[in-house]
Amino acid sequence: MRTNRGIALLLIDVINGFDFEGSEGLVAAAIPAARRIEALARRARRLGVPVVYVNDNFGQWRSNFEATVQECTKRTKPGHAVAERLRPRRGDYFVLKPRHSGFFSTPLQLLLEHLHIDTLVLTGFATNLCVLFTANDAHMLGYHVRVPSDCTASNTPGITRAALTHVREALHADVRASDERDPLAAGHRRKKPTGHAL
Repeated sequence: MRTNRGIALLLIDVINGFDFEGSEGLVAAAIPAARRIEALARRARRLGVPVVYVNDNFGQWRSNFEATVQECTKRTKPGHAVAERLRPRRGDYFVLKPRHSGFFSTPLQLLLEHLHIDTLVLTGFATNLCVLFTANDAHMLGYHVRVPSDCTASNTPGITRAALTHVREALHADVRASDERDPLAAGHRRKKPTGHAL
């Protein structure tokens, strides 16, 4: 029986080889973030909160999620330690996405409707790209959005701060760190705005 039925934890692009030019800063920031994501995912599973992996397939159109995990955990990949730490567990859900947003051309919204979800906790990489695009779409679709600031990372701390500022101010999302306010707890949604400032 689910104790937090309306909440889902999304792990965005955490299964990632980070094998692209200029990824060093992102890999360095992702390692401590991955430890916090792991702890949050472990607690979510214990509480019965759905854990949903929303992941690029990196243009490999014949791949599936299992193949993506196998590829990204190879020790030759710069991000292998992050992917290994955040391997999925039995009972988790998986959505492969072709572009930045987890909602674009994917069944994510249908899955969330099936699970009766109205609040999304977004974690993963990178804050200014796939996490931000997914948060934007989630907000437009009417979900309450939480992005714990210590469970995401970008190439630089400045980029991460700027993205989280946008998420907090434009999307009215909760970006408090996971040790500051429990992202999986019920009852701390931000009030949805009644209009849009021009």
